[in-house]
Amino acid sequence: MTILLIEDDKFLRELIVKKLNKEGFSTLEAVDGESGIQLVEQKNPQLILLDLLLPGMDGFEVLRRLKENKATASVPVIVLSNLGQQEDTDRVFKLGAEDFLVKAKFTPGEIVDKVKDVLNKKYINA
Repeated sequence: MTILLIEDDKFLRELIVKKLNKEGFSTLEAVDGESGIQLVEQKNPQLILLDLLLPGMDGFEVLRRLKENKATASVPVIVLSNLGQQEDTDRVFKLGAEDFLVKAKFTPGEIVDKVKDVLNKKYINA
């Protein structure tokens, strides 16, 4: 299964990708929203990990565009962010995210566990 990580923080992106690869996942990486959307359309990942604070198009707009596009609407999105305000969380779920994880509260291993949970619900227990 292929996971797309849209994250501009190089250090965090590399940590999460390394952990995902170690667990047997293929990974794609994007550092901004525009290239992330292009990768989703070209490569059809099974899940997207999406940061909210991105250069150019923010994660809210990326999520909105993905969920409005019939070709990408069914791909589960887990939002990773340090924006932990209730209004941000509410907005993310209203836009169609599967989950919202505050980066500072989760290790890369816990993020991978959440990826596995969402994939199991979406593709195995569907």
